[in-house]
Amino acid sequence: MNYLWAFIVGGLLCAIGQLLIDKTKLTPARILVFYVISGVFLTVIGVYAPLVKLAGAGATLPLTGFGYALANGVKKAVEADGFLGIFTGGLTATAGGITVAVVFGFIIALIFRPREK
Repeated sequence: MNYLWAFIVGGLLCAIGQLLIDKTKLTPARILVFYVISGVFLTVIGVYAPLVKLAGAGATLPLTGFGYALANGVKKAVEADGFLGIFTGGLTATAGGITVAVVFGFIIALIFRPREK
């Protein structure tokens, strides 16, 4: 049942993103930012944590999950470090994902060199 919920929630989040691309004049970059901010907002008001508990990776892998990780990282860092946690918590919580994205992006850039047309 966990796989079904992950598929439904993750698919719904992706379908909403595709509808935003197809039906609005929003650029993909603006939709990306909207998704991350939505994840933070839904985490702050307490809606996203139950969704993560229900859908697992279906809720944490889309971009809203990145916002969820940022918000949780800041919350934990503020509890541990006080005011300084506002600035360090988000990066600490997402450092692994950011590092993997940069490393694999670099490797792919080395393998597939773009050419002028």
